[in-house]
Amino acid sequence: MTKVPPAVTGSPLPGLDGEAGTLLLGDYTLDGGATIRAEVAYERYGRLSPAGDNAIVVCHALTGSAHAAGENGWWAPLIGPGSTFDTDRYAVYCANIVGSCYGTTGPESVDPATGKPYAGTFPAVSVGDMVALQRLAFAELGVRSIVTAAGGSLGGMQVTEWAAQAPELVRSIIPIASVLAHEPWQIAFNEVARQAIRNDVSFHNGDYAAHGTSPDAGLALARMIAMISYRSAMSFDERFGRATQGGPPERPVFAVESYLRHQGERLVERFDANAYLRITDAMDRSDVGAGRGGAVAALAPFRGPGLVIAIDTDALYPPSGQVAIVEALRANGNRVEYTELAALDGHDAFLIEWGQLDAAIRPFLASIE
Repeated sequence: MTKVPPAVTGSPLPGLDGEAGTLLLGDYTLDGGATIRAEVAYERYGRLSPAGDNAIVVCHALTGSAHAAGENGWWAPLIGPGSTFDTDRYAVYCANIVGSCYGTTGPESVDPATGKPYAGTFPAVSVGDMVALQRLAFAELGVRSIVTAAGGSLGGMQVTEWAAQAPELVRSIIPIASVLAHEPWQIAFNEVARQAIRNDVSFHNGDYAAHGTSPDAGLALARMIAMISYRSAMSFDERFGRATQGGPPERPVFAVESYLRHQGERLVERFDANAYLRITDAMDRSDVGAGRGGAVAALAPFRGPGLVIAIDTDALYPPSGQVAIVEALRANGNRVEYTELAALDGHDAFLIEWGQLDAAIRPFLASIE
């Protein structure tokens, strides 16, 4: 059964002059060669112009959904009337990525060949597939030109893929806390998380639903591992210190332990383990320059400006990764702005530092209008 994201949305979206929906796109052949029957869940905020040229695309991260704005939207403070991505001027689109569990085709979807959910047999997907299906969906919705594509983490990887895959469509890009290709440090965290899921006795080689089980312990542990990489040592010190929170007198529970357990439990309630495996694998295999002659050559057809945003305390995607994006774009003569958020919270600052994000993005958008 398709997981329910943190906010359940309807169609239309009150107060945002938008809509939520799902498009059936038909058969799509993935980069790995397998063919799926593709559905794409999306949300739109603001009205698309008659010419279809005022669209902004925002791309979500690993466990995100198409619900970017409105109540509990993952970028809600940045999207709306008069906001950073001003829905009085732009039509802001977000689509759930392929391989996920929030409405777009993924492991929980029914395999037409068997009439049963794909589960562990769902094929590998790529960041290229994620963007290609978004392109098809947005074209179906009437988008003819994109003012900017923006996103953080995996969302930022999609953004650079947009520039390489559809340079004629995207007029500017805003990759945040991201990389041109996953590096060993990022792959290592993802592999440990995947092993936590696969080593759960309830995993059953991905066919856990048929066995009436779920690898909840493994998925929760995967999330706990990820949460350490998403924050910084300074943020943990500031928030938790050595405080304790319940537990027996002889072994009280540290507050940071309680926090990590809670985060794991929350993800289990809303996300699918097979989807976690497929998406993290897609992230690890992502390399915008692969098969394109390297990153500089891959991005050469894209001629628009870029705003590249890093986070100074990001342990998972250090600023060096964003500097590499800047250098690849500038090597082709693109106008590129670079800024670092000064943040205590590490990688997750792209979901927290609303004021700094607004201060960087708003003038950039004004400069390209």
